[in-house]
Amino acid sequence: MLFYTPIYLFVFFPLVLYFYYNFGSNKINRKIYLIFFSLIFYSYWEIKFLPIIIFSILLNYFFYILIVRLEINKKLILWIGIILNLLILIIFKYSNFIIDNLNQIFLTNIENFEINFPLAISFFTFQSIVFLINCYDNDLKDVKIVDYCLFITFFPQLVAGPIVKFNDMVPQFNNDSLSKFKSPIFYLGVTILLIGFIKKTIFADTLGSYVDQNYLNIDNINFINSWLLSLSFTFQFYFDFSGYVDMATGSALMLNIKLAQNFNSPFKSFSIIDFWHRWHMSLSNFLTNFVFTPWIMSLKEINFVKTMFILLLVFLLAGLWHGPSWNFVIFGLMHGLGLIVNHCFRKFSGFKINNLFSWFITFNYINITFLMFRSENISDFVKIFLKMIDYKFIFDQQYFDLDLSYSHLFILIFSIVICFYFKNSNFLIDKFQREKY
Repeated sequence: MLFYTPIYLFVFFPLVLYFYYNFGSNKINRKIYLIFFSLIFYSYWEIKFLPIIIFSILLNYFFYILIVRLEINKKLILWIGIILNLLILIIFKYSNFIIDNLNQIFLTNIENFEINFPLAISFFTFQSIVFLINCYDNDLKDVKIVDYCLFITFFPQLVAGPIVKFNDMVPQFNNDSLSKFKSPIFYLGVTILLIGFIKKTIFADTLGSYVDQNYLNIDNINFINSWLLSLSFTFQFYFDFSGYVDMATGSALMLNIKLAQNFNSPFKSFSIIDFWHRWHMSLSNFLTNFVFTPWIMSLKEINFVKTMFILLLVFLLAGLWHGPSWNFVIFGLMHGLGLIVNHCFRKFSGFKINNLFSWFITFNYINITFLMFRSENISDFVKIFLKMIDYKFIFDQQYFDLDLSYSHLFILIFSIVICFYFKNSNFLIDKFQREKY
């Protein structure tokens, strides 16, 4: 079920609100309602995957019991839990990718599994791993199964994040005033939900139709259209992802629940380092706190070269996390290299680049790397990139032929204006908190 579909907006979510505010005064009942509707939300996509998320919940709660309540080797249990979570993720999401690569390398003919990876498996796997680490660090001691189940399945953040922590969510679920209708918060949620809906259905979908059309005609696009294609996808990608997160945030607010911020005007960044502090912030925080930092701290001797090498490996993994494709790995490689260049410049350079020039370099680098995210294969990316740097446009008027409808052009221009001159949707939430409604 998708947030912008009629079944969610006019059937599912109104039912959630009705039961939540009319029969949710009891804390246990409220949690049961949310779990029940969250499982329906998840099952609507593909009910055959429901046992997988339920198995994951039971498995990780079992490891919680082993880590917190039993006097055994906690570190060993933690590692077994992490490995099992990653193994489930690899089996369902990456097994065919591994088989395809083994077939190419060793010229074998191993058949692919007839399997699709379950919805949101990357997100609930990462949240489960964070949960186990928090248990090991003694941050969580008295976790009820109903709380953990709701933490994993809570439908607004289940599909596309943000990746949240147990201690950030469960205290909200346990708040006695949660089921009391608070009109300022509710209408703020409606506003954020509507912003996300507009981002997705008007901006992302309109730009996406132009992107799809040009990818079907990739061999014949010219210089101008290659740039229009790249820019259109960059803003489509942002409005699609951030729009979905806004709809998740708005839905949660209408239930008196606040989710973590996941985007902070990323296209205003002055460096790739700055970009990853603003883009998919919950993923960046996860990679920093639970992959990069522990990896660095495990070294006997820490130096700049080792740090940059680990940073690159982390972003290769981050690229692969997005999907089972070498395109995503190369996407992670490009951003890892961009971060290394930024860090090297900061460490070894003695001068400061003008902010406008820094922004220009950063945005165009992001714009080009996003093409790797969208392209079906590396060849398509190369074709578009070569068109974008084709010097022939200086001499041939046909390279300025514009293949773009007025509606697409208007949406693209308006997208640029919104991203660079408007405040993002989180400003409304921050303003609301400052005014203490």
